[in-house]
Amino acid sequence: MSTNERFLAVVPAAGSGTRVGGPLPKQYLPLAGRTVLECTVLALLEAAWIERILVVVAPDDERAWGLLAPVAARSAGRVGVAAVGGATRRDSVLAGLRELRAQVADDDWVLVHDAARPGLRLDCLERLREALAGDPVGGLLALPLADTIKRAAPDGRVSRTEPREDLWQAQTPQMFRYAVLVAALAANPQVTDEAAALEAAGMAPRLVEGDRGNFKVTTAEDLRMMQVLMQARRTEEERRG
Repeated sequence: MSTNERFLAVVPAAGSGTRVGGPLPKQYLPLAGRTVLECTVLALLEAAWIERILVVVAPDDERAWGLLAPVAARSAGRVGVAAVGGATRRDSVLAGLRELRAQVADDDWVLVHDAARPGLRLDCLERLREALAGDPVGGLLALPLADTIKRAAPDGRVSRTEPREDLWQAQTPQMFRYAVLVAALAANPQVTDEAAALEAAGMAPRLVEGDRGNFKVTTAEDLRMMQVLMQARRTEEERRG
């Protein structure tokens, strides 16, 4: 990959989902002595080649900068917060990309990563970067489906079993060129992730194998599992010295 290539990240964190339980959005729940959002941003900061990380929050969100200001200070200003989030993930990502306009060139890479995926590992980021070196489209972390997939009928019974060959579960980051991503998201307001926007524009993103620990914290059980994962990783780091 060219040493002249630049990489920036956008973290949409404007959601107010509380399926995990409690009054706080899931990105602000405690995890490993921090919050989910802090852990996610710190995971991205592990990749020294990511020049800038912009966290996109709701316009009335007053928590994010207070939490992330110390992180930004320690990272020489690599972390920023923009209170321009919208009603959907797509809206928030597009608003964040537009906030970056003055800082990026059209062909700079942008990694979009869910705020609620704090289990991202550096080796996955490195694998994504290397796999997409010279790629004309870009791509995303994902996992091949391992479970048998059933399609339900309206009455809640099995309609049929779907073949799982060639089926993958999308993760993040999803990494695309700035101008291509902005255009695809602007043209396709109904998409649920960045890869779908590129697909709607007639392109085929590359699938790069991710990691099972990079799951999205959505429920209380997910949060408990992430706590266990983070503790196990911390113990392993301490053992290595």
